[in-house]
Amino acid sequence: MQTETEERPRPRLRERALAHGVDTLADEELVAILVERGTEHEPLERRVRRLLAEAGGLPGLLGHGVGGFAHELGLGLACGARLAAAIELGVRAARLAHDVERAPATSAHDVERWARRRLSGLAHEELWALLLDTRHRIVGERMLARGGLHACALTARDVLRPVVREAASAFVLVHNHPGGDPCPSREDVAFTRTVSAGASTLGVTLVDHVVVARDGFVSLLEAGLLDEMASD
Repeated sequence: MQTETEERPRPRLRERALAHGVDTLADEELVAILVERGTEHEPLERRVRRLLAEAGGLPGLLGHGVGGFAHELGLGLACGARLAAAIELGVRAARLAHDVERAPATSAHDVERWARRRLSGLAHEELWALLLDTRHRIVGERMLARGGLHACALTARDVLRPVVREAASAFVLVHNHPGGDPCPSREDVAFTRTVSAGASTLGVTLVDHVVVARDGFVSLLEAGLLDEMASD
């Protein structure tokens, strides 16, 4: 039995997008164009409002892949793939624009701004390396691990390999804590010191390791935790 209606986005949405640009549409209207239709039990507007509410708003959509949209949020595979693809295109476009601009990473606040764009809303941890030139501008971004430092057998060599391969002058580590507390764990600190020591032997500088979370961020450099002689 077919459960989806033949409902399509209201013509006014497409007309407004064509006449004035998609940037004039509200968040829920943009999602409505991608979702395309409601069901016999749930009109399109209500379906989109529920989707955004259950996902936690636009930032929450970043944490869902095709399977999450299709099954957890009940959109079906085709619609889930369409929405996931649109979000991924937006993320990639923003990343490319960021690379072209060679944004600076001269402070923990600069790194935090980068992290909010890339890591906000994720339900899992990701560890990234920001590769820097001699003026501490970002010239590359490399994801090193997904799932947390404790969930993988990541070594200092794994971190340093892309840094050396890309001939970066320095680099910054950054990862997120989905639980909300940005305080680094003992494992975070120990791993960072190991990477810093390895980088020094190669003539590369680990500038900082920034941990971001809903409740703020912590710079291991500013907290005095990069020094191997710092107290635990």
